[in-house]
Amino acid sequence: MNLSSIYGIGKTSLELLEATGFHDVESVAKADIDELLSELVRANSVLKIAKRNPTRASVAKWIGMASDIVGREEEDPEDEEDVVEEVVLKPVNYEQTQEVASMLSAAPFALPLPAKVLMGSELSVTDIPPGLLLNRYSGDLDVKIERRLPNSRQPKLVPATGYVRLAEQAPQRQELDVSRIRTMDEMAEPLLKMPAVKTSPANDRIALLRAPRTATNEGVDPNSRWYIRGVLHSHPVSVSIGAAVTLIVMLMIPLSVISAALLFLSTEMPDRFEWVPGWLLVLPVALPLLGIAYLVWGLNASCRICGQKLFVHRGHLKNSKAHRVRGLGYILPLCFQILIFRWFRCTHCGTPVRLKE
Repeated sequence: MNLSSIYGIGKTSLELLEATGFHDVESVAKADIDELLSELVRANSVLKIAKRNPTRASVAKWIGMASDIVGREEEDPEDEEDVVEEVVLKPVNYEQTQEVASMLSAAPFALPLPAKVLMGSELSVTDIPPGLLLNRYSGDLDVKIERRLPNSRQPKLVPATGYVRLAEQAPQRQELDVSRIRTMDEMAEPLLKMPAVKTSPANDRIALLRAPRTATNEGVDPNSRWYIRGVLHSHPVSVSIGAAVTLIVMLMIPLSVISAALLFLSTEMPDRFEWVPGWLLVLPVALPLLGIAYLVWGLNASCRICGQKLFVHRGHLKNSKAHRVRGLGYILPLCFQILIFRWFRCTHCGTPVRLKE
């Protein structure tokens, strides 16, 4: 939301807030009063935007009104103890385990009982315990074998006509082989040391934002203007187009006025100004089209660091490192610097910004 929606903020205060990096109502609503006041005072001492520094009461009023607009509600963070981590259990096929397979082979099993047997024995469905499918069980499962018959006693064989058949007696349980027991330290596998991946500065995006590629300034004197320096702009093409359009507009304005005057004189006094060519009419006609291009590219070009407009005149103290030629001002030399050398210093903050990787 735009800062102009905050009631009571003047034009100089809006410029001062934008210079400190507060471009919307949400950022002002979340700011601290003392921190915002110190940032505004420091920015005003450098840029000289306002005649007087804002007071703490006015800053607190801005933040309060911004909070009312945004409707921000502070929420208490949840306690870490109340957060219960949900554990998702996946089905495990225990029948593929060797120990479980050996236990199942030695265990008795039952065949499905027909309805006649259930009715004849007066058994209900609830009297028959349900079977457990080990390949559909989720989580940890303890499988135990309980021996109810003594070793000397053999199980009774059921005739073939019966519906329940017992398997052969399970083999004797083998004693635990202590020699095969290993400690946790012995079981732990050594960690594999992965080789460190070296990232080339040419491919590192963060390094590329801070400094240009090595090949860009290869063989160039670091003290010359041709040495590209500074942070990389986020929209270098738009800034270059804006500089070109602004330069053409600044040159076309006086040429259009002169050509319009000559065409008018050639119409009123054709004997004395018959040498004026008719194609000069193109200059005043093309000026509105160039003005539209300036509104699209020139007016929107801004510094990546401070966010100030590059090709718009601002009535405040300029940076000492800004590009300036006496008699031409700041904007025209800035356009030449951008188009020729592909880097520039911001007129407002003085930070070097480059348009080439």
